[in-house]
Amino acid sequence: MIVDAEFASLDAKVAQFVSLCERLRAENVDLRQQLASAQSDARRLNDRINSARAKLEQLIERLPD
Repeated sequence: MIVDAEFASLDAKVAQFVSLCERLRAENVDLRQQLASAQSDARRLNDRINSARAKLEQLIERLPD
C-alpha cells in the first residue's frame, strides 16, 4: 500500500535525522573539549611569553649604557 510505503520512508528519514543529530551532538561535545584545551594551552603559552618578556626587560635594564 502507498500509505505504508510513505510511512516507512518517512520513518527511515526520521531515523537518519535522529542519527545525524546524535552524531553532531557527540562531535560538538568533542569540539568543545578541544576548544577548552586549546584555550588552556594559549593561556599557558601567553603566561610563558609574559614571563620571558619580563625577564628580558630586567636584563635590558641591567645592561650598561
